[in-house]
Amino acid sequence: MTPVSILLNLLWILIGGAWMAFGWLIAAVIMAVTIIGLPWARAAFNIAVYTLLPFGSKAVNRYDVTGMSDIGTGPLGVIGNIIWFVLAGWWLALGHLVTALVLAVTIIGIPFAWAHLKLAGIALWPIGKVIVPA
Repeated sequence: MTPVSILLNLLWILIGGAWMAFGWLIAAVIMAVTIIGLPWARAAFNIAVYTLLPFGSKAVNRYDVTGMSDIGTGPLGVIGNIIWFVLAGWWLALGHLVTALVLAVTIIGIPFAWAHLKLAGIALWPIGKVIVPA
């Protein structure tokens, strides 16, 4: 990780990243407790880590990385994303949107607001995504 990424991640944690990462962690735990939500729990945990330290990484479609289709990138992934949206995606996306609006009020907060908007999109449709270094 570059020094700029480290600085941005530290600022991110202080001004809103930690509480949204905690929200993703809660979603992962709730999904894991239900047992049938285990496939979503792993994805939610991975994105919780990404939400805690987003600078220096990016989320991309798993098909673009591997070049192969799998369960998460096919029709079952679409069904899984629809179920995720109903159970947890909308409230995580709403949390990211509210945080983005608050941060966008200041000039310094605009890059962080933009990162929250990207995370809101991931919150709506996370299955089939993978986190890679930027």
